[in-house]
Amino acid sequence: QVLLVESGGGLVQAGGSLRLSCAASGRTFSEYSMGWFRRAPGKEREFVSTISGSGGLIYHADSVKGRFTISRDNAKNMVYLQMNSLKPEDTAVYYCAAGRLTTLNPDLYDNWGQGTQVTVSS
Repeated sequence: QVLLVESGGGLVQAGGSLRLSCAASGRTFSEYSMGWFRRAPGKEREFVSTISGSGGLIYHADSVKGRFTISRDNAKNMVYLQMNSLKPEDTAVYYCAAGRLTTLNPDLYDNWGQGTQVTVSS
């Protein structure tokens, strides 16, 4: 239903910053809650952040709270994840997702991007 394409990943030193972008196409973008998830080497997929269609409701995982910020621009069909004060444990493939609810549960998201690699060196 919705095609999602992530970009902005890369290699950065600990303490540095990256901004991930997710471009959406298909249905009306403002109808969807958007989420960011990540999968680190040898670990299960982990919730990072989510934002409601209007942008009025936001949740961040405790592990990234105060360092990462999710935002969206409905006029551009874009969602962003600003990542500051990056740590080696943030190293993972980061995925953008779209769903009907602003939730931490990945099973309730219907559409997923291909992922973008973030590597943080110590």
